[in-house]
Amino acid sequence: MRWALVKVCLAVTTMVVVAFAVPLALVIKEMASDRAISNAERQAANIAPTLSITTDRVELERAIAITDAGGEGRMAVHLPAVDGQAASRIGVQRAEGADVETARRKSRAFIAEAPGGSVLLQPTALSAGGNAVVEIFVPEGDVTNGVTTAWVVLAGVGVALIIGSVAVADRLGVRLIQPAKRLAGAAHDLGEGKLGARVPEEGPTELKSAAVAFNSMADQVVQLLANERELAADLSHRLRTPLTVLRLNAASLGDGAAADQTRSAVEQLEREVDTIIRTAREAKPQTAHGGGAGCDAAEVIRERMAFWSALAEDEARKVRVAGVDRPVHIPVARADLVASLDALLGNVFRHTAEGTAFAVDVHNGEDAVIVLVSDAGPGITDPEAALRRGGGSGAAGSTGLGLDIVRQMAEATGGDVRIGSSVLGGTEVRIWIQLDARRPTEGRRRHRGAAVRRRKKGQQASPSGV
Repeated sequence: MRWALVKVCLAVTTMVVVAFAVPLALVIKEMASDRAISNAERQAANIAPTLSITTDRVELERAIAITDAGGEGRMAVHLPAVDGQAASRIGVQRAEGADVETARRKSRAFIAEAPGGSVLLQPTALSAGGNAVVEIFVPEGDVTNGVTTAWVVLAGVGVALIIGSVAVADRLGVRLIQPAKRLAGAAHDLGEGKLGARVPEEGPTELKSAAVAFNSMADQVVQLLANERELAADLSHRLRTPLTVLRLNAASLGDGAAADQTRSAVEQLEREVDTIIRTAREAKPQTAHGGGAGCDAAEVIRERMAFWSALAEDEARKVRVAGVDRPVHIPVARADLVASLDALLGNVFRHTAEGTAFAVDVHNGEDAVIVLVSDAGPGITDPEAALRRGGGSGAAGSTGLGLDIVRQMAEATGGDVRIGSSVLGGTEVRIWIQLDARRPTEGRRRHRGAAVRRRKKGQQASPSGV
């Protein structure tokens, strides 16, 4: 593209230079010829006053000698036969006799060819009658004087214009090519899986628009891939809820080959699900949960607690639910709230011993709803790490994705998630769900997703799962 632009500019500039330079060169040559002829006419006019007064040879020779052309031997005067005197000539004749007679007869000046140049034949009327012919020789050098120099200068200007236009075209080509190369390189990198490839939004308007479109496309690709991985991880994590039930039921099968095989299969399936979660998890741009949908948190909590209470009864766990006796509407999709509750309650069953009590409390305020999930387990050693996506708690079998599902659900409404100590002696996960979709306050933003209420001094802590 760069060389094509240079070639086009070279061709166009060359044509323009030729179109102007050739006529201008011809005009310069014609002007030089006209200048030489005009000078000859001026020299002929200088002798005309003397011819109108006298035809005396001595006087005429003196008058011719003081002129420039006469002094250089380029002037001659042809006198006719008058007053009984024969026709005569003063000076060196270079014109043909026939041409001289023609000028005298027609009383009109004209230019005739002569060896080494041309001659101006200028008829002049005499006082005694008849016409004398003044001959001015114009050498070839006078006709072309300065023409060669003017042509060389003109050619130099033309070449300079061509070189300048090529240089400008080359620079413009570089300005066009560099953004295009960067765009092609970024597209190649993106095709090789380098998702961070972006293009500087600069250059000509068209290429700048292409760069903006490419960057937008790349961002969308990254968003889609992140959403895809997140969806795979979230769906895999939701499988852990029925897996927990299967594991608990398998544990109650007693002894025997079939029971051992069932427990082994459940453990293998759980390991495979964990592998899928760990492979698929990757931080993604925050996406809105629910898309404007809402649900009754009280109804969802009652439904999920009915499910988990059956398992709690099998493991002799005490369960308490509060604040769900009346509707609590929140701007969260039902499926997201179900996934969040199952993630938290599943962690309780997975990472606390049998017989450990837990509770779910709902507090409905004017601008927010707070859901507290508490347990009487050993607690979490590093709450901040637990809230970082993929950080986990350090417990075996933990992917660190459960709390991340909860955090994203809460932050999509402008709320947050905090981990602290519960009144039961274990972990308390507080979910703040903003009702008016406002940003978290400055205090909550400073601890966004990681605000932790420190445990009581001296309290023994160990992972309780995330």
